[in-house]
Amino acid sequence: MPGAGLRALGRNVFFYDLRDLDTLLGGLVLTPGVTNADFYAMVNIVLIISSSFLLQNDNGETVLQDSQPLLPGRYFVVADSTIEINNEPVYTRAMSIQTGPRVRVFTEQVRERDKGCVVTKKENLRAAVGLWIGFEAAHIFPLAYEQQWHEYGYGSCITLPPPQGGTINSVQNGLLLRGDMHALFDHYYFSINPDNGYKIVFFQTDHNDIYGTFLDSRLLDDPRRPRDELLRWHFRQAVLSNMRGIGEPDLEQDFPPGSDMMGTIRDGPKAAERMEFELFDRLAHYTDLCSSKDTDGDTDVDEQDADVSDKD
Repeated sequence: MPGAGLRALGRNVFFYDLRDLDTLLGGLVLTPGVTNADFYAMVNIVLIISSSFLLQNDNGETVLQDSQPLLPGRYFVVADSTIEINNEPVYTRAMSIQTGPRVRVFTEQVRERDKGCVVTKKENLRAAVGLWIGFEAAHIFPLAYEQQWHEYGYGSCITLPPPQGGTINSVQNGLLLRGDMHALFDHYYFSINPDNGYKIVFFQTDHNDIYGTFLDSRLLDDPRRPRDELLRWHFRQAVLSNMRGIGEPDLEQDFPPGSDMMGTIRDGPKAAERMEFELFDRLAHYTDLCSSKDTDGDTDVDEQDADVSDKD
């Protein structure tokens, strides 16, 4: 059953401060495609180290920051400065809904650009007849956290705002994914690292054998491609979710008809955050929960219409 500590199950990589071998800083379920250089980058996200640092293995050997595959085992951070665990928040996230007037254009534009799942490379052969069952337009930065989107200025990186729905619903904040991949993406079980060739990195077992592959160049060459800033944000969230401490709690998603969804959420991990996500995710698909004019220039469609009416 989902809950706390499940992300740590199956870990075969662990890392410590060399000066404190009794305190586990974090770990990793090692999957194919993860290199020594990838591991350095991940540790640099989980930890705050003001000086340069090295990693040593159990034999006391320095691990080079190179493209060699990372090996299972214990690793030790060697640094002159203090080492602290990054307390950057992870945004509790569950499967988002797929309907609502604010996301209609977003969904249409993501489908038109990607044509199929961008990570499995499976094209939707039914697209010509308008059937998209099994393919879902996923937000990279979740719609439920639109307030944080504005607060941290992510809308400023959007160069193709949609005609409705605000900058968070730009095609540049979306990926078309197969339904099962969408669930894994929303739960941060895999991500895309824009700083390493857009490598697809898994933090748990991958049933599709796409560990360590890369986004297709056709998407990357498209001027409507997802923004690096947003992919980088998601990658950081995935690293923190899966590697910091014992990892973030895994959240229940299977709610059969007639089940007590609210009760299950209330009794589960991070209940308040999960309840807030469920509420705001549903509302945000239908109405703008933020002010109609914000720091990144979004203007509510209804307000635009009202302004026109006032001038008539």
